Amino acid sequence: MHQIIIIGSGPAGFTAAIYAARAGLKPVLFASAVGIGGELMNTTEVENFPGFPEGVQGPDLMQKMQEQAERFGTEVIYDDITEVDFSGEMKRVTAGDGSVHEAHTVIYATGSAYRKLGIADEDRLSGHGVSWCATCDGFFFREKTIAVVGGGDSAMEEATFLTRFADKVFVIHRREELKASKIMQQRAFDNPKIEFVWNSEVAAIQGETELTGITLRDTVDGSERDLALDGLFIAIGNDPRTHLVHGKLDLTADGTIAVEGRSSRTSSPGVFAAGDVIDPSYRQAITAAASGTVAALDAEHYLAAREQAEQIALATA
Repeated sequence: MHQIIIIGSGPAGFTAAIYAARAGLKPVLFASAVGIGGELMNTTEVENFPGFPEGVQGPDLMQKMQEQAERFGTEVIYDDITEVDFSGEMKRVTAGDGSVHEAHTVIYATGSAYRKLGIADEDRLSGHGVSWCATCDGFFFREKTIAVVGGGDSAMEEATFLTRFADKVFVIHRREELKASKIMQQRAFDNPKIEFVWNSEVAAIQGETELTGITLRDTVDGSERDLALDGLFIAIGNDPRTHLVHGKLDLTADGTIAVEGRSSRTSSPGVFAAGDVIDPSYRQAITAAASGTVAALDAEHYLAAREQAEQIALATA
């Protein structure tokens, strides 16, 4: 039996583990059996995380977070959680090897996953011209020609943001009208650096070690053409990893886990959520880490109140 179980090994999960471990709560953190570290493991240079003036590689940053969590006593288990039961006072989670683990509290920090195009070389060139985060990687494309795939608010926001760096930004959309709000559309239409490529989809990604271009397919007549590019930003949405808690925790209209105000408290007492799994807007490593801090402190306060209530009950028995 544990005090705290943490599910997730991104910035939110490891930050929660650091705080919980320093509080003497001996957290157990379940990292993926396949790969730990969240989306930062697919990011090369991270220049906007405080404390690294020269930048840091995404995998290196996550390794440092893990080492810090383990230094204070976090136990890391390399297995996936396949089932959760939050119905009782003791929370139960089932790991991929079939073992069942119990804890007084659970911090759910499984993050979110960027939606991908699902074409060859997309993952291979991730961090080498292909990106899902303009805020993270836009700086590397100064005076370059890039493209953004998508037609919603996030795509317009990313395209507009990227014009701060790039000389030219193509917006590639499958249809001839956008899903984005009118104000976001107009902002993009008014930007002289942005050019729209309508009724088109990315059929192939080109490049050996770095992205050099893409093949576009016309969604009306099926014709194809090549477009030379230095960067490709995919902005077709992301999905919070909440499949384990459907029907067990309240969710928002965005599909993220609902929490009370600025806290990490979910609809199930003793269960806390942190990181991208509660954040449909910002999805940055630093905001996820801050959210992990909140979850650890909330869990610590919950455990302290629980212990105090037990002591009062014993004293009055």
